[in-house]
Amino acid sequence: MSDQIAKGEEFEKKAEKKIKGWGLFGSKYEDAAELYEKSANSFKLAKSYAISCLDQAVNIFLDIGRHNMAAKHCKEIGELYEPEHNIEKAIVYFERAAELFEHAEATTSANQCKQKVAEFSAQLEQYQKAIVIYEEIARQSINNNLLKYGVRGHLLNAGLCQLCRGDIVAITNALERYQDLDPTFSRTREYKFLADVAATVDEEDIVKFTNVVREFDSMTPLDPWKTTLLLRVKESLKSKELEEEDLT
Repeated sequence: MSDQIAKGEEFEKKAEKKIKGWGLFGSKYEDAAELYEKSANSFKLAKSYAISCLDQAVNIFLDIGRHNMAAKHCKEIGELYEPEHNIEKAIVYFERAAELFEHAEATTSANQCKQKVAEFSAQLEQYQKAIVIYEEIARQSINNNLLKYGVRGHLLNAGLCQLCRGDIVAITNALERYQDLDPTFSRTREYKFLADVAATVDEEDIVKFTNVVREFDSMTPLDPWKTTLLLRVKESLKSKELEEEDLT
């Protein structure tokens, strides 16, 4: 492990020296960026802090117009912050990566980063931000033969965020919009699930809510992110139930 740290430090020094040195036609910047990459990889292998090296590489790639490489490193930094549960910092870098991927016309990679931003935003209860992203990706994907099959998943995620906001009128309007966006959506299991959950929320029926979620999960297993959001909806229903009991 100490060998990897030493290697990382050595690559970092070489990169700094390369930038300060003399080079032809800007090639020294590409060389320096590669050295920063090697430094970051060595620090990662040693489980040491690699982010500053990757940040340096990002800046250099931006200076020489290599937006795709800069985007990849921003995404990598976001991924390093993710296991540390530093969601705010992860969002910053995934947003930056998405923007740079779009600049490089790498739509699929940009959307992957946007989905991360939406996922983390919802975790921070920034539901409207997440909804806008999921709906935007769904609109972009609907006319793409490769991406259109993912639309129902994006609309499901947007719908779950709508449910967390707790506004039944907004949820109903959203489901109507989603049918306009994708006429096949109303025939999907995802649509039926959102509609059924919305009905149980409107009725404030926790038992029905639990049954609807359980039934969907038995057919299409819910991932931890969706489970977390649904638990928040359930907790909100419980709170309303307790408030009503206190009033009686």
